[in-house]
Amino acid sequence: MIRPVLIVRAEPGAGQSAARARALGLTPVTAPLFTVRPLPWQPPPAGGFDAVMLTSAQAARHGGGGLTPFLALPCYTVGEATAAAALEAGFGDVRPGPADGAALLAKMAAEGIGAAFHPCGRDRIELAHPRVRIGRVAVYAAEEAAELPLAAAAALREGALALLHSPRSAALFARLAGDRRGEVALAAISAATAAAAGPGWRACAVAPVPRDEALLELAAKLCQTAGDER
Repeated sequence: MIRPVLIVRAEPGAGQSAARARALGLTPVTAPLFTVRPLPWQPPPAGGFDAVMLTSAQAARHGGGGLTPFLALPCYTVGEATAAAALEAGFGDVRPGPADGAALLAKMAAEGIGAAFHPCGRDRIELAHPRVRIGRVAVYAAEEAAELPLAAAAALREGALALLHSPRSAALFARLAGDRRGEVALAAISAATAAAAGPGWRACAVAPVPRDEALLELAAKLCQTAGDER
């Protein structure tokens, strides 16, 4: 029996990860812990900014028509997936950066950006840089599940390897998993994500670089050596 991998990130990312998992010969179980919805928002004057900063593809997907005045500005993104979402939203000058928001902000400062518009999620990490003024507006909300989805609970009973894509999802998964921790092995996309999950898991491995592709490749190796994740 092939050991399943449990994917708890929000859609459409969950489906994308599942497709990559199947391409690697894995059996994915998708059970998103978040439901993403757009928020009503009022865009600030675009003339006050040098660039747009996107730290989530969801902001590009759910920003709607409010993003239109900013489409001509350079758009800095965390990684290639967010860059692809920015292009789909209509940004013409998309500049992919590191997968870490703080590192992206440092890159922007180094390239002379003095003021950045940051459409973002309602729940977020507050980024700051002494040389960059950030205008934040929440354009979407990721609502947390109140309990572990039935598909996730069933996958864990089958010994699934849980894939964690962000510190927030890791913290929520840890809270919902409860006393299952000692029976569950994790694969985290970054050290910060692993730290957010906390201690007590059967095993926890971290992807070498914070990208979905690297996390899935790690999962494939772990599933080949089931029981030896450490």
